[in-house]
Amino acid sequence: MLRQRLKRLELTDIFIYLLGTLILGVAIIGSIATLAAGKYAIRAWFDLVVFGITLGSIYALIALGYTLVYGILRMINFAHSEVFMSGPYVAYFFADAMGKAGFVDQNPVLALILIFLIAMTSSTLIAILVERVAYRPLRHAPRLVPLITAIGASFFLQYTFFRLFGSNLKVYPEFKFLSASIAFGEFKLTYLQIFVVVVAIILMLALHQFTQRTRVGKAMRAVAADKETAALMGINVDNIIVTTFALGGALAGAAGVLYVLVFNQISAFMGFVPGIKAFTAAVLGGIGNIPGAMLGGLFLGVIESLGPTLFLDGLGIVAPYQLKDAIAFTMLVLVLIFRPAGILGEALTEKKA
Repeated sequence: MLRQRLKRLELTDIFIYLLGTLILGVAIIGSIATLAAGKYAIRAWFDLVVFGITLGSIYALIALGYTLVYGILRMINFAHSEVFMSGPYVAYFFADAMGKAGFVDQNPVLALILIFLIAMTSSTLIAILVERVAYRPLRHAPRLVPLITAIGASFFLQYTFFRLFGSNLKVYPEFKFLSASIAFGEFKLTYLQIFVVVVAIILMLALHQFTQRTRVGKAMRAVAADKETAALMGINVDNIIVTTFALGGALAGAAGVLYVLVFNQISAFMGFVPGIKAFTAAVLGGIGNIPGAMLGGLFLGVIESLGPTLFLDGLGIVAPYQLKDAIAFTMLVLVLIFRPAGILGEALTEKKA
């Protein structure tokens, strides 16, 4: 069997595998050199990993929107990054009003819940609107047409918010209880980091239970497997597609609020980079695979946070953290070279029924 696989290898395949091996070798050598130098204390590595898990949790929530839509429609919803942006942007105006009225200081938990509800509702409505206006009329068009439409919808949402609300960065009022921290010896965790990870885990588990336990979730899986057969069995495919966009929008809205709490800024263009990273996470995990999107998001977040220092510092590269985006996308290339379907993509194909 090994001989047959070797015979099927072409020159391009050999070059790709050699490239992947070279990238992996550089990462291993750089990691050994960094750790051998002993430049960073254990606490520094701990902080990098915790930040990576925090960031990865946000990527995972956004990635779920990409993977849900792809699983149903086999298309990439590039407007999803603006759905992610729109929810916290709309919620900002309510948060700002609550902050000026003193409501945030008096009832911070209730204010935060209201912000989440407003952001998730706004993102859900915009996701449904995008599906109804931009995608549904092109349901049976060639695949390239909805892809171009998705890019157009993304730009439309970006510049609509930009022209309506300006280019100035906006921030939520301060939630003081999230800035406190818990110490475990020399290690510290902020309440914000714990909050982000816990909220993300709850939402991801809720989505998993919804798709596995409810009738609508089973209908979603049936439509993902075969839309025509599902329609013949009495499933309303259009309603299932709308539900899929709504779920992805709600998760993106929640992820947007978490992102703003971590990075403390809102703009009309804030969705582009996290959206690309989340799409990368979805591909890493296996596009169309819900557990894969979760795993891919966490993996990408940790690699983006830990990788520049671990892989590059020992090689003498100055300011390695400036190359965090390059590291993240290089890891995507590396995973796809050795596992083209993604981390869990192949398992999904075998168990999809």
